[in-house]
Amino acid sequence: MIKSRVTFKQLEAFVCVVDTGTFRKAAGILGTTQPNISTRIAALEDVLGTILMHRDAGSIRVTDKGAELLEAAREILRAGENFLEIAGRQDLIEDRLRLGVTELVACTWLHDFLRAFKDLYPAVRVELDVNLSTEIEKALITHQVDLALQTGPFARPVPGTLPLGDYPYCWVAAPSLTPPASFAALFDGPVISHGRDTRASRALAEHARAEGVAVNQIVHSSSLTSCVAMAVDAMGPALLPRLMVEDAIAQGRLSEFTCGWLPDQLQLFARFDPRRTPQFVRAAADLAVEIAG
Repeated sequence: MIKSRVTFKQLEAFVCVVDTGTFRKAAGILGTTQPNISTRIAALEDVLGTILMHRDAGSIRVTDKGAELLEAAREILRAGENFLEIAGRQDLIEDRLRLGVTELVACTWLHDFLRAFKDLYPAVRVELDVNLSTEIEKALITHQVDLALQTGPFARPVPGTLPLGDYPYCWVAAPSLTPPASFAALFDGPVISHGRDTRASRALAEHARAEGVAVNQIVHSSSLTSCVAMAVDAMGPALLPRLMVEDAIAQGRLSEFTCGWLPDQLQLFARFDPRRTPQFVRAAADLAVEIAG
């Protein structure tokens, strides 16, 4: 039996240092100091009689034996979590969920998701990052977030990808504005759209060029909330996900209209790497599927 010579804290420190690439970042994640992380790794190496990693200036290099032991360490940590899951004591799982979401999620069903997740894992704290989908993907690939609730398409695949649904766009304008009679008529004044590099905004600009319409009337904002506010304030017609404006339409603050063209629907996904993340991240992804549906 290994008894107390190898501890969960040592294995956790080992895995976290490898995943983050530095002792400093691992200390921040695990809520301790860099010297404590160094002590745990050194103690683990002493017990095992092997070098797990080489410390270079500002970085680490995992040895061949360290890489082999890394996967075993992950399995042990997962087994410990699974032990508590089977016992029905998810309240004893103390960890953090680094969650990246798009503004569409943040403004619609995120709070329902967070409440439900808190009920399931009361001791897991959530660190939230609301950003553009492209930025969330960068954070996911570099292991800065554990779970991404984001729109496609994606630059790189990840092993854990669950569809959350399709979200159509619509055209809206303040009731005081006369709805444009055609797509070209939209551009008689400012046209409000999301960030310049979003898929819908690029599609809007491409279609405008194809129709021979100047695109300099498109007003971009990286904030969907600001887009809605500008539309309500009668600054121009807006192209927005319908879920973002359903309440404003129902309240009569915005009117929906058609102009013969809409971009493809937004496709939303929950994405994570099951090889690197705790089991509760998969549970969170499954919960997102349930809430979004």
